Amino acid sequence: MHQKKSIEKLNSLPAKKVNILMVDDHPENLLALEAVLISPNYNLVSANSGKEALKCMLKYDFAVILLDVQMPGLNGFETAKLIKAREKTRHIPIIFITAISQDIEHVQQGYSVGAIDYIFKPFHPETLKQKIEQFVKIHQKHEETIIQTDQERTDELIKVNKKLDRTTLNLRRTEALAKVIGETISDTIVTFDEQGFIISVNPAVKGMLGYEADELIGKHVVMLFLKVRSDQENESTFSIFSSIKQAAGKIIESYVLRKDGSYFPADIQIGEATVEDQQIFVCTIRDVTERKQIEEVKKQRLHDMEHIVEERTLELLQANEKLQKEIEERNHSQERFKKIFESSPCLMAIFSLKQEVFIDVNASWVNFTGYCYEELVNKKIDIEKFVDETDEMIDLEQVIRNKKINYKTKRGEIRAGLLSTEMIDIHHERCALIVLTDITERVHLEKEMYRLDRLNLIGEMAAGIAHEIRNPMTTVHGFLQVTRNDSSKLPEEIVDLMLEELNRANSIITEFLNLAKNKVSVKKKQNLNTIIEALSPLIQAEALRASKHIFLDLGECYEIFLDQKEIRQLILNIALNGLDAMSAGGKLTIKTFTENQSVILQIKDEGTGISPEIMDKIGTPFFTTKETGTGLGLAICYSVAERHDAEIDIETGDQGTVFSVRFNQSGDRSGISS
Repeated sequence: MHQKKSIEKLNSLPAKKVNILMVDDHPENLLALEAVLISPNYNLVSANSGKEALKCMLKYDFAVILLDVQMPGLNGFETAKLIKAREKTRHIPIIFITAISQDIEHVQQGYSVGAIDYIFKPFHPETLKQKIEQFVKIHQKHEETIIQTDQERTDELIKVNKKLDRTTLNLRRTEALAKVIGETISDTIVTFDEQGFIISVNPAVKGMLGYEADELIGKHVVMLFLKVRSDQENESTFSIFSSIKQAAGKIIESYVLRKDGSYFPADIQIGEATVEDQQIFVCTIRDVTERKQIEEVKKQRLHDMEHIVEERTLELLQANEKLQKEIEERNHSQERFKKIFESSPCLMAIFSLKQEVFIDVNASWVNFTGYCYEELVNKKIDIEKFVDETDEMIDLEQVIRNKKINYKTKRGEIRAGLLSTEMIDIHHERCALIVLTDITERVHLEKEMYRLDRLNLIGEMAAGIAHEIRNPMTTVHGFLQVTRNDSSKLPEEIVDLMLEELNRANSIITEFLNLAKNKVSVKKKQNLNTIIEALSPLIQAEALRASKHIFLDLGECYEIFLDQKEIRQLILNIALNGLDAMSAGGKLTIKTFTENQSVILQIKDEGTGISPEIMDKIGTPFFTTKETGTGLGLAICYSVAERHDAEIDIETGDQGTVFSVRFNQSGDRSGISS
């Protein structure tokens, strides 16, 4: 009857929208999924990355997750692992939707991280819609089961409460006995007579001790206790029972035996009452295992704290002795501080918070910022010179520890640094000691390492993908050449256009192969100037077509190991980019010289420079600002430089851009490298 009512109540609840999470880094894919799944019963939640998807998991309870595999940052497999690692979300079904390889290894990897299904693009909309409907039904059924279970538990509690009410009426023989039982109902309760034989136990005894009530009634109460706290090592049954009776009105400690023979620490409280001239004892047993564990932890922490206090006291004593020595050497300390301040490689300054001026700056501050000493000391500080990563102004009145900021030099250059401050008093004036560690080179190195990692990944993909694409292209190319001679099938101009496009695709693949990490470079010892002189007529002709000029400034260079074909491609790619960056009349300068046992190649244009947004993406495969470019030119240059143990440096501004390629003498001198 109760179950029927709970089901009717469940059916009367208003319908609730089901949350579905869609994760894809391409907005157009999310729109396509939304168009397929849109329904008044669904709440479609979109996420553009794995990180954003994890944030959504904290806000909503989802019935199913549609997860793209290939995403920047956290990919689909990594995101699925994090979802399955969380207890609250591990049961949510995950469907991978991907357009990448259908190899069994990828599919198995998807299932290994907890996927329910693996769908490949393009997918059939109706099939996907039906699958989602089934998962939603499972989710709704699960929710209904939870609600029904809660209702059944509520009904069961009502039954128990009614039974307890009846039991209370039957036990109303004395108000005193009812009061004791009412006060101790949360623990195991055992009543026994003055001889120690158990009269009754409450239901809690089953969960705590493992006994049924019938197994204990009539047995002696001492069977439940291993030992009552006493000075005696081995206590007799009589002495244990005597200790229990004498503890009436007190709380004593004991070890209580379970039915399975195990035991646990407990607090025992004895209450005494008289019913119809018969003395009855009420014993409450409280499991204090957790409390004992906490006490042990507290003891250990207290011991650790005492040890720390001892160490700290010793440190304070030593610090006090050191302080005494420092006081004695106070006249010399200022001089030492001045030396440390001046010779520190970090940018250091003392700033008056009241007057908002620099009291002093060290040589490193002057060298890095480009200002002279007189331009800084006793001058108002321009707080805009200190800007953190979120473009929020720095509060110098707050203590700062290694906060990453950007700061401007006198020339307007933006440099990165770690800012720390400390509050000090100088002649009773509150000041800030500013320490700035310049990390510009480290940040640049981190970006370069990230770019090289991406380049290596593309390189590893290049050989395999290009080889597989070329095979079918070769077949198509051959059949088109045969068809070209048969004018009855296709017009010759259409065949020519198709052949031209195939040749163009083949050239792109050839460039793509140059990114391959395992590409073999055939090197031999030769002069860089010889390669440039042989290539200059081609560059000169390209410049004349655009009314631009080429100037060669070739210095004396010693011979180094080079792959002539690759170096020609590197020079040609950078030179043509320089020509494209200039307007008519511009001059492109190709210069070579030696510096610190290295051969330097410089190619300088007179264009408008490269914007900071584009600089961060220079050398990234498939990134281009040209309408017809492939975005592989500079990526190939970086690959060639890496195979020649060379470094590429770029300086850009309003007056033009300089590409410098440094060939290290300590590089690979073998005939062939890969």
